[in-house]
Amino acid sequence: MNDDQLLRYSRHILLPEVGIEGQQRLLASRALLIGAGGLGSPIALYLASGGVGHITICDGDKVDLTNLQRQIVHRTDSIGTYKALSAQATLASINPEVEVVAVTERAGEDRIAELVADADVVLDGSDNFATRNAVNRACVLHRKPLVSGAAVRFDGQVAVFDMRRDDAPCYACLFPDAGENEDTPCAIMGVFAPVTGIIGTIQAAEALKLLAGAGEVLAGRLLLVDALTMQLRTIRLSKDPACAVCAKAPEGMSASARG
Repeated sequence: MNDDQLLRYSRHILLPEVGIEGQQRLLASRALLIGAGGLGSPIALYLASGGVGHITICDGDKVDLTNLQRQIVHRTDSIGTYKALSAQATLASINPEVEVVAVTERAGEDRIAELVADADVVLDGSDNFATRNAVNRACVLHRKPLVSGAAVRFDGQVAVFDMRRDDAPCYACLFPDAGENEDTPCAIMGVFAPVTGIIGTIQAAEALKLLAGAGEVLAGRLLLVDALTMQLRTIRLSKDPACAVCAKAPEGMSASARG
């Protein structure tokens, strides 16, 4: 690291759990962010400010006025711009040393798998089960750690599915791909703006810890946040041996929740 980097990341370097080696790992890392909306906004901001060297942002939507209540990586003058490009511009103003690649397409299964294969960590900030399931399948295929989040109304959830571990559950162990899960879009249900910030920031924290090799992540645990009462609850997850996505992985207990 040069002198400017030592200053920029000095508060990370002061942490014994991160230090110079952990920060160097961050600078050499590649993160894939799916979605640059309510969750993706704080994720992108903290990954860039924290020094993740290469960030790919995939989002095929454009910024509109209703987004600005919670999607804090965008600005009013970004309305009509692709979210990935808007986020790229904001991150460049925060940390020009970080390489940010904007993918302005609604990526299909093959494209998602291609992007996942090139990443060290994948963060899912999408808002629909089809995309989440496609991202999960790609992470299982390429054995990449997945940091998953969701938020609607006053509720949010975060989990880490570390597919580098044979005993790790995947997203489909919790929400089966062939299940009857229904999307609940914010346009219909509404969302309390800070909830997306809370969940997205936790996702960023988990990704930074994974990349830096610091602390204990939410692997095998689902963190539930109720912002209306400001209560947090953790549910322990385990691998489903009958999971249609990750059942090939050896040994695993049935998917169960132990509160």
